[in-house]
Amino acid sequence: MFSFFRPFIFKLEPERAHRLAIESLKLNYLPKSFFKTENEEMLEIKAFNKKFPNPIGLAAGFDKSAEVYNSLFRFGFGFVEIGTVTPVKQYGNPKPRIFRLERDEAMINRLGFNNDGIKLISERITKNKSNGILGINIGPNKNTENQEEDFILGFKNFYNLADYITINISSPNTENLRDFHQVEKLIKLLKLIKKEKEKYNSQIPIMLKISPDIEDKTIEEIADVAINNSITALILTNTTNKNRNKLIESNKNEIGGLSGKPLENISNNLIKKFYKKLKNKVLIIGVGGIDSGKSAYNKIISGATLLQLYTGMVYKGPEVVKNIKKDLINHLKQDGVKNFKEIIGQGN
Repeated sequence: MFSFFRPFIFKLEPERAHRLAIESLKLNYLPKSFFKTENEEMLEIKAFNKKFPNPIGLAAGFDKSAEVYNSLFRFGFGFVEIGTVTPVKQYGNPKPRIFRLERDEAMINRLGFNNDGIKLISERITKNKSNGILGINIGPNKNTENQEEDFILGFKNFYNLADYITINISSPNTENLRDFHQVEKLIKLLKLIKKEKEKYNSQIPIMLKISPDIEDKTIEEIADVAINNSITALILTNTTNKNRNKLIESNKNEIGGLSGKPLENISNNLIKKFYKKLKNKVLIIGVGGIDSGKSAYNKIISGATLLQLYTGMVYKGPEVVKNIKKDLINHLKQDGVKNFKEIIGQGN
């Protein structure tokens, strides 16, 4: 069905096509059974005291304002992450701000955390209980006077509504946000979050979303900080604002974060490096270029326990999750593996 409609969808401006997708998902018309496949028990895993039906999650950025997460679970996702949510509703950067790079199977965005803000989003989640594992990605407003305080506000409002919270320090589209990759600044932020957890007696898992554009020296520093500051998982990685030289499309130099297939090997290499440093003390959620069972398999053997995608669904439609699960199960059967957790990190 998607292959039939794709030419028409791709004639629309990307942000308009995305809005159309959100409104269509509100109708919730596709049966959950349509997206199931055989032997899915091979993909089950328990992570941070939660049972995931499979490791394939939807990355933050699609359902920014928590409008359709339960409809997305019907596609077969093992978990869904909404956001990035900021304390106050914001429009984001001027349009146009999303660009398809079709021949590169990639996208560039400079959205700038457009979302409906904490108040409205928390009300939506309260009224519409999640049917699966729901993560909430939080970040600061563009014009905030205190980015740390914005993260704290996000935590305070969502710690009792989410299954986990992601601290997003890695978007290239919010000024100075990536400064939190500096050790002292990062430690200070995480100590503030930890203090809030203790204040509310919360056990909620905290994820940290990392930029792919960091140097090797920073990998070791962030790994140590994550281990020593009770981070449950690192999300590797966000979009890159570099790595344009091998792209084909003429709009490859648009300012913003690049996602999709060009990020696949970059994130895999970073996952391998972090996996060696983290020594299973902090989990890895692998993101970047996942659109097939093989690409998912490569992320897992690189060291990822869980996975996320977004751009892959843009290009391959809602059936991409089912197809990934089916292909991944076939890969596991060929290897004589009963459950994918047996191969995590085997490529190192």
